[in-house]
Amino acid sequence: MQYKIPQDVQMEDKIVGPLTLRQLIILGAGGGLDYAIYVQLAKGGDGGLGTWIVPVAIIGLLTIAIAFVKLKGLTFMQYVFYSIEFYMKPHKRLWTQGGGEVFVSITQPKPKTKEELAREKQTKKAPKEIHDIAELSRLLDAQSEILSEQTRAKRVS
Repeated sequence: MQYKIPQDVQMEDKIVGPLTLRQLIILGAGGGLDYAIYVQLAKGGDGGLGTWIVPVAIIGLLTIAIAFVKLKGLTFMQYVFYSIEFYMKPHKRLWTQGGGEVFVSITQPKPKTKEELAREKQTKKAPKEIHDIAELSRLLDAQSEILSEQTRAKRVS
């Protein structure tokens, strides 16, 4: 049995026509804010076109930009936030020896001090058979001689 495999799993699902849920929520919030501003400005004062058209148009265009515009593969809001971050952070980095911040991780344990490492080293002991490199070398040589004698014996027989 053959099944269709989705090709673009990163694409958002379309809810109403070509609109995604995110776009519908943004348009609903922006449209509601636009309507509230229109009602407040139209009923107050003379209610003419000049009093409410500019604020409603600005918020309407901003809502449409947030919902639909993509710049360099990023949504409009991501682009705005990244731009703000870019301009707020320093553009030059100067290195000073020992001048960095100490990194403290929440998920990883606190690094051990030199005293703690020295104490751990003293408590750990090597296995009884192996105390130094010479002993290890002797054991390996003896084992290899035994194996080579067994191999020779098999060839002879």
